[in-house]
Amino acid sequence: MKNYRIIAILLITAVSLSCLAGCKQTGHNGQHSTAQKREERQSPASGETLTYWAELNGNAASVKPRFQDVPFFQEWQKRTGVNLKFIQPPANQAKQALNVMLASGELPDMIEYEWATFPGGPEKAIKDGYILRLNDLIDRYAPNLKRYLSEHPDIDKQIKTADGSYYVFPFIQGDARLRTYQGPIIRKDWLEELGLSVPVTIDDWHAVLKAFKEKKGVQAPLTFLSTPSPLFGVENGAFVGAFGVKKGFYLKDGQVKFGPIEPGYKQFLSLFRDWYAEGLIDRNIATVDTRTIDSSMLNGRSGASIWNAGSGIGTWLPLLKEKDPDAEFVAAPYPVLHQGERPMFGQRVNPYMSSGGVAISTNSSHAEEAVRMLDYGYGEEGHLLFNFGIEGVSYTMQGGKPTYTDLILHNPDKLAPSQAIAMYSRASYFGPFVQDVAYMEQYYMLPEQKEAVNIWADTEAEKYMLPPVQKTERESAEFSAIMQDATTLVDEMSLRIILGIDPLDSFDDYVAQLKALNIDRAIAIQKAALDRYMAK
Repeated sequence: MKNYRIIAILLITAVSLSCLAGCKQTGHNGQHSTAQKREERQSPASGETLTYWAELNGNAASVKPRFQDVPFFQEWQKRTGVNLKFIQPPANQAKQALNVMLASGELPDMIEYEWATFPGGPEKAIKDGYILRLNDLIDRYAPNLKRYLSEHPDIDKQIKTADGSYYVFPFIQGDARLRTYQGPIIRKDWLEELGLSVPVTIDDWHAVLKAFKEKKGVQAPLTFLSTPSPLFGVENGAFVGAFGVKKGFYLKDGQVKFGPIEPGYKQFLSLFRDWYAEGLIDRNIATVDTRTIDSSMLNGRSGASIWNAGSGIGTWLPLLKEKDPDAEFVAAPYPVLHQGERPMFGQRVNPYMSSGGVAISTNSSHAEEAVRMLDYGYGEEGHLLFNFGIEGVSYTMQGGKPTYTDLILHNPDKLAPSQAIAMYSRASYFGPFVQDVAYMEQYYMLPEQKEAVNIWADTEAEKYMLPPVQKTERESAEFSAIMQDATTLVDEMSLRIILGIDPLDSFDDYVAQLKALNIDRAIAIQKAALDRYMAK
């Protein structure tokens, strides 16, 4: 019953947000006129206080639970001369909180959110009067971002809507090496103790997880993230990718595919159904969050997971070695069916992922000040602050390169590097700036981390991933309506089959239900958006 309640909450939240997105019908022309008047200001007012709505990153929140106490946000305000009043939703409740805020009509100056997921898309958020179209504002008051986009036309077309609207100050991963950071992680010391090798194939994994369970008494041999949605941890292709599909949209032979209606997804469900029955997968498969993963991997409740090189290996290994010097975490490749195959899928992101973008609300009477402040992160000084923090405190210049100090890499208060970095910069999570690869090169201090990225990147993921296509407002509305129901059905039926509530044969009925929900139309919309993107 707990699983059903979780799914029901997700569905209710999505439906409510969709309703809100469709109810507020502020005319676009009026909104544009208001924005134009705001843009006529020639200089920012000194000492203004602007409101900023965002969820605080978990690494930062584990040290300082409020934005105003985090040194980075203090320094950002100091350097830009803009005071911020932070509006902070509860952890993991950003969507619900945004829902309530939009309904109230009391909008802050800036809203940090994944606007690409807004029902109807960001263009609808603009036309419904929630956020400003930023084209003129960027042209007038954001020289740093404007210059970056002119020098990177491939990025420029990714961050605009199909109608050509800029809608956020984006987070951009500025180097291909930053785009893979997650994959399977396993206890190597346990493997050696049991005389086993790092698993490669699905059969290897079964043997390893079974040995962890039966010979070491491990309660949940494999655990992975199931928030904000069930099976979230495998969405990049771990395990499911061995069967030639993903739990989402992907490209194959020039066509857009939706994995959960393909035969390979049934094979994946069959595998996980068997593993769950054998006790090889965490029994709490529908409720695992990051804290649960941390706890399970550190206390020996689990021996394998799918997580990050930084907040996974980099955080767990030093803590574990304090208790057991022989303990070892290493990366495993994305699983395949047969030895010698190269994984089709794996974690890989586009330079612009839509996460962490900051929009300016139509309620703001300080649009120019907000733009100037947000543009700071794309300039030379802002780039250093957002990626490395405060010179002389969190980094020094050595040989012309910003180098983290011991405050970050060997924190005297025993903070993990991921936590210390989150105190003084935003390099380890999203925000309005371009991420620097030099952050990663220093952040991944352990050889296990550096090797992990190389192992996880050895896939065909680039070949099969969709670029960040933009849909028209009408397409976005139709697509969101379809996928709202389709995603809930996929999550619900996947869990029911894996947990043994429904028989595996119910998969065919479930595909028929997805067809009835018009999943083929959603695929067609994705293809139309892809065609437009490729024609640019």
